[in-house]
Amino acid sequence: MMSRHSAFYTPLLTCVAALREEGHEVTYGVLGRGQRGYAILRDGQADILQSAVSSNWPPREQGIEPLPVHFAQINQRDGFFIVGRGPEPEFRWQNLEGKTLLADHGLQPLLMLKYALHHNGVDWNRIKLVNAGTRDQMEEAYRTGVADYAHFQAPIMGGELVVPIGASVPPVAFSSLCCAREYQKTAAYGRFLETYARTREWSRTAPAGEIAAKESSFFPDIPTALLTRAIARYQSLGCWEGGTEITRDLYEQALSVFQSAGAIAWRHRYEEVVG
Repeated sequence: MMSRHSAFYTPLLTCVAALREEGHEVTYGVLGRGQRGYAILRDGQADILQSAVSSNWPPREQGIEPLPVHFAQINQRDGFFIVGRGPEPEFRWQNLEGKTLLADHGLQPLLMLKYALHHNGVDWNRIKLVNAGTRDQMEEAYRTGVADYAHFQAPIMGGELVVPIGASVPPVAFSSLCCAREYQKTAAYGRFLETYARTREWSRTAPAGEIAAKESSFFPDIPTALLTRAIARYQSLGCWEGGTEITRDLYEQALSVFQSAGAIAWRHRYEEVVG
């Protein structure tokens, strides 16, 4: 089960494709509005969820148990981009001040955006933020001229990419795979993890065109050339560098981002979330 559907999660998509090619039955879906990932896993409606270590922190502060264990890294860079109305080869982050920005208001993307702006010397209060809703609603709003800039994951369907957020802030535990702790005791978990380690490394090193061909069935409405460019961008950003381990330093950086925004009450221990 996915929290979002995007080429940003290519290592997982190629893993699903590889398992299916090997004859395993693997279902794939995206969380619906109002669904909670921890409840999906707790109730056995899915075995593995694409999420983020940060997804454990708010429910933990509410006393909700059991919560998933995060066991493998997907991305160690933010996967969003600032998109403009035209090319800006001399773009500076301060160009956003006094402008309207159509921003993804998911909790982690928005906090990472706020952190990136502060990290690059931009006054958050001098930007007019617009919340248009879902990715599709954001794309429609941007097409109709709602904002000067937009905040999208790749592939970028309209506008000009002016700056990748992931290249402008430190590496971070951005997205990961999690499951119920009991599932880690199963043979299926071991088989999945072995395949995922292999496809994640392949996604990091293989030609983007080959990867796009492998996962094109997940994106029937996206032209292959556009999907290829999206994958190449994520490779060049280093989103899939490193191994499958969620390292402590990346976890602590994610905590720092959330703490800087006042979004968590305390720094949650690594061992409580990662295993």
